[in-house]
Parts: sequence; structure tokens; C-alpha cells
Amino acid sequence: MSANIEKYQGNLQYAVDIVMCIDATGSMNPVIGTVKESALQFHQRLNEVMARKGKEISQLRVRVIAFRDFGDDPSDAIEMTGFLRLPEQAAEFERFVRGLLATGGGDVPESGLEALALAVNSPWEKGLDRRRHVIVMFTDAPAHPLGTVGTSAQNYPRDIPRSMDDLFEQWGYARSQTAVMEQSAKRLVLFAPEEEPWQEAIGEEWDLTLHFPSKAGEGLEEFEMDEIIETIANSL
Repeated sequence: MSANIEKYQGNLQYAVDIVMCIDATGSMNPVIGTVKESALQFHQRLNEVMARKGKEISQLRVRVIAFRDFGDDPSDAIEMTGFLRLPEQAAEFERFVRGLLATGGGDVPESGLEALALAVNSPWEKGLDRRRHVIVMFTDAPAHPLGTVGTSAQNYPRDIPRSMDDLFEQWGYARSQTAVMEQSAKRLVLFAPEEEPWQEAIGEEWDLTLHFPSKAGEGLEEFEMDEIIETIANSL
């Protein structure tokens, strides 16, 4: 019997997967440092909150999807990792996040929906007793409608849905037959402006979604990050 199994024998095992979608366009330059530090501290702060509640995460994995704009420069529109186990792969996680540069972006809307679609279709954990699959979106811009910009680019992901309706089907809802997200496990946290598609199309229509309004050039407030982490911990 492994030490890890011994440690949690007789207790519920909590598996938490977090996918962070980070806007890395030029408009994020004033706050990209704050967003990166928030990303790097996220898992530690979640562990601390869980410990105060007498719970311990058995398996914690984090994935990062940085996005810019397929309509501006398709070559760097998406940078991403696979799931990284923490703390074992913390150095790789930190190296990727610290290496992100806020640059480019072209027009105001960005390719945030492509990043969200990639996040939804992540290879989520299926085992352990209780699971939480969390997507956190950090952006200060609206998003191009799916299927309208950069779809002919060589590196445009081929399995991206071409409409909001199709993406919503993948996110799923109660009794959905086409969802790729596990209904009882999923959560979406938007740190995004009160613009489309974030406000009405997603924030008000998708279930199990929290929307914290953001503004260009303004970072994530500490109390907002604390509330996000408390919400995740309380749902386990």
C-alpha cells in the first residue's frame, strides 16, 4: 500500500482539477504580473482553506491556457500546458506562468472563447471519491464569436465548436446527453468584463458559474480571489 493511499485510507479523497485561462494580450500588460502571482498562489491558498475546514486535497492538478487573438497573430494565439500535478510539478507550472508575456491582441475582442472551449474539453480526472473541475477565466476584453476569426489558421484547434450553442452543449446542463463536463463536478469562474459573451451569454445563462466583473488595466482584488477560493472549497 502506497504512503498516499495509507494517508487517506478511511477518508474521502478529493481530486481538484483547475484550468486557468489567462488573457496574455497587450492590454493585460499593466496587470499581468498580478494575474500571474494569483495563478501561482491559487493552489496553495486553496489547500490552506481546505485545511481550515478539516479537508485535504488528495490530488491537485493545474493546467494553464494563455490566449491572445487568432485574428492578429495565429502563431502565438494559444500557449498551453497539459495538467500538471502539484506540488510534484510546481517548478514546471511556475516556469510556464512566469514566462507569459502580455503582447499583441490586435482589435479589442480576443480569442477567449477558444481558450474556454479548450478548457471545457480538458482530460478531467474521473476517479477518487469527490471531484471538482474548475475553470478560471482571467480577461479584460470581450471575445470574438466562435467560428468567425482565424479558423483557417494552421494551428487553429480543429475540435473547437463553431458556435456558442455548441459550446454550451459541451458545458452541459442537467440531463444533457452531449456534455463533456461532469455536472456535479464542474465550476466556472469568470474574471471578465461586463461585455459579451461573458455577461449574458455565459455569466447569466450557464449554470454553476460565477462572474466577477473586470476592467481593462485593473487587477484581481484580494477579496475577490479569497471569495473564489472559498467558493471552491465550500463546494467540496
